[in-house]
Amino acid sequence: MALLFFGKDPNTNGDNCPTVWVDEMSADLVLQGWKADEDMEAECLTDGHIPESEAVIRIPARMVPLIRKACDEAEQRSAVQ
Repeated sequence: MALLFFGKDPNTNGDNCPTVWVDEMSADLVLQGWKADEDMEAECLTDGHIPESEAVIRIPARMVPLIRKACDEAEQRSAVQ
């Protein structure tokens, strides 16, 4: 698997921080974020089950420009219209 790096949270020191990539083969977004706390996870559970293979993460709003660029790239690579 090859990941195309888009960036890390601009307000951190660059270590262990939220990060955005696009999988070059599948065009999937790959996100690293902070684990949701118990209260947030409980709120999310009101809309449905969270399978063991999934996680609720938080990405800071200041990363929207990076995520937008990654979404554009993923859309282009997957030819989603």
